Formats: sequence, C-alpha cells, structure tokens
Amino acid sequence: MGKARRIVLKTRTFEKAGDATGFFRAILNGYSIGDRVSNEDALHLTALLERHDEQEEKIGCGINYFKVDTAPDDYPGKCFWIVRTDGTTVDISFKHCLEARLGD
Repeated sequence: MGKARRIVLKTRTFEKAGDATGFFRAILNGYSIGDRVSNEDALHLTALLERHDEQEEKIGCGINYFKVDTAPDDYPGKCFWIVRTDGTTVDISFKHCLEARLGD
C-alpha cells in the first residue's frame, strides 16, 4: 500500500489526496449547472487553483467569480468554471489541481 499523499492548501489541509478529492467533489455536486459558487467555496477553489500548472493562464486578467457548468465537450458531466473580470470563461478541473506535484 502506498504512502498517503498530504494536500496542503491555504484554506485547509487534507491528510490524504482522496480526502481532498471527496471535499471538492462534494462542493461541485452541491451546485446545479449554471450556479454561481458561494464566496466560502470560492476561497477553497482559489487556494486549490494555486496547485494548477497553468494557474496564470487560467486566471488571465483576474477572477470575477466561479460557477458550475457543463464540462468541455470531451468530458462528461459538470465542472468548475472561472469567470474572469473581462467576462471570458475557462474551465478548471479540481482533479488536475490535486494530481501529484513535486514536493507532495
């Protein structure tokens, strides 16, 4: 059995990566398509985004808010989206953010 991989975010720490996956999946599943994410959940998503290898590209000109919408064409279901300050949108995968990184 492998060693548990701890995930540390600015807003909380997860002793196992699976706990983080469950936490963010529960947030996602708490919203319907088109819903704007609450300010509290947005804090967690912002902290999670710091783990994304394309963080700067995802943020672009700045984050206005997060929402839940259908996933891009090649993925089933729904996912989080960033609505930037200029009105453009980009999807964000919480699973991608939780993948193993150097230092984990």
